[in-house]
Amino acid sequence: MEKKVAKLLMDIKAVFLRPSEPFTWASGIKSPIYCDNRLTLSYPQVRDVIEQGLADIVKTHYPEAQAIAGTSTAGIAHAALVANILGLPMAYVRASAKDHGRNNQIEGKIDKGQKVVVIEDLISTAGSVIDVVNVLREQGAEVLGIASIFTYGMQKGLDRLAEAKVKNVSLSNYNALVAVAHETGYISEGDIKKLEAFQKNPSDESWQQL
Repeated sequence: MEKKVAKLLMDIKAVFLRPSEPFTWASGIKSPIYCDNRLTLSYPQVRDVIEQGLADIVKTHYPEAQAIAGTSTAGIAHAALVANILGLPMAYVRASAKDHGRNNQIEGKIDKGQKVVVIEDLISTAGSVIDVVNVLREQGAEVLGIASIFTYGMQKGLDRLAEAKVKNVSLSNYNALVAVAHETGYISEGDIKKLEAFQKNPSDESWQQL
């Protein structure tokens, strides 16, 4: 499944690998990879694989789930589709509380003690998804874990998830993507070294000189 999803993401150009011409993230980090999983929503056949895959993660790893919560904004549509497959209630968590009305940060109904799975599209350093987990916990929900489409597998993200004591299960990941990209001739053997060095320490731009 990891390689299948990686191939689908590459086919619809939701993921780009460009070791020789790195992208610049909002944080300023130079990256050989760019991922936009929102594109999966525009391709019904790919979307079906993604949503069913996420639903299967919930059923397999979090069978006690009573509700699905999406991250804002990229996780909202996926959470809604997964909740529909599973027949579960769905809500989503804003990046910050509204400054009007009831000042909600959680949109939808999450009860105290309710067992919730968070749906996220992409995990890099895990900061934003952990913020969502914390908001749900403050509301009194029991967060069983996270189901995500793709993870970079960066050590910083793994450490943060461990510190927050929250489990993540992804459909695909950086290593699977690199493997598929190499198998299909999309990247060279030399590119792999750059990609591996970036994953180990994204802040160290020396990977570009490998």
